[in-house]
This record gives sequence, C-alpha cells and structure tokens, in this order.
Amino acid sequence: MGAGAKHRLVFVDRLLATLVHLRHAVTHDVLACWFGVDRSTITRAVGEVRPLLAERGCTISPGVRLRTLAEVIDHLGTSGKTGIIDGTEIRVRRPAAGRKDRDKFISGKSKQNAVKTMVVTDGDGRILFCSPAQHGSCADITHARQLGLVRLLDGGPALEILADARYRIRPRQHTGLRPNA
Repeated sequence: MGAGAKHRLVFVDRLLATLVHLRHAVTHDVLACWFGVDRSTITRAVGEVRPLLAERGCTISPGVRLRTLAEVIDHLGTSGKTGIIDGTEIRVRRPAAGRKDRDKFISGKSKQNAVKTMVVTDGDGRILFCSPAQHGSCADITHARQLGLVRLLDGGPALEILADARYRIRPRQHTGLRPNA
C-alpha cells in the first residue's frame, strides 16, 4: 500500500481530462500539454477514470471511426447530416533550390509557400476526414477530384455538403455540393 508513483493530477483534473478526451477526442499529448504533465500520466488517468464512469452507468459509446472519404460520404448519407468541406493552407518553408517542383508550393491564394489539405466536418464541427497534403498551387476543386469526391457524390447517397465558391462545379456534374459563399 502506498508504493508506486504518486498522482500528479488530483481526481478532479483526472476526471476532467478523461471527459475532454472522450467527448472531444483530444489526444493524450494535447491534454498533457494543457495539464503540464507527461503523456503517460494522462493515459493512466483515462485508464483509471473510464471504468469508474462505466460502473456508475456513464458509458460512452465508441465514436464512429471513418478512415476513408468513401466512408465519410456513406456516413453523412445514412445519418442525414449536412457536411461542410473546406481547404486549408499551411505555410511551409521554401523547398530546396534544386527541387524540380519548387514552384508548385507557391499558393495562388496567399502568394506564399504552402501545402493544402481538405477537411470534411459534420454540422456540429466534428472533423470526419482530413486529406493528405497537396502542394499549395493545387486548386480546391482539383484536390477534391483527385481524392474522388466528385465521383463518390455522383454515385453515392443523396446528401448535402456545404462548400465555398472554390468548390464550384457545373450542376450537371453533381448537385450534392452547394456553394456556401
């Protein structure tokens, strides 16, 4: 009794960290930064508190795990939720001088070296899909086409996805994407 490492977090903090992890799917690394402790401390806290919640009837159903864009489209179609799609740019250092595709990283939008990724969320703001990064000069609609989004919407379930004007496609191609701006 009393052997082993002492808790660096009081019970209320362990409970709060567990609830934030379960509700918002915040990683243990991020929670460790927030609470100023090591990641293993958060992992141990979640492992201790989660069974206590379950014993008292506070079970948390496991979240939907969507690994591909096709699974995201199927999920939005079956749940009847509206999706939101947008591209985001992340500024990066200029690629090395000898790199053959160095100019592709310059974004047409921000005129800076960047990589782009496409994010799909549901109406509640939960991230459902985040694409692999593309070079900054790739247009949003081109990125969506390369990922097969237009093809998935054309042959998939009826659903509504809000998008900005950079995802504008001809109505005869598909009516599932509705420009939001």
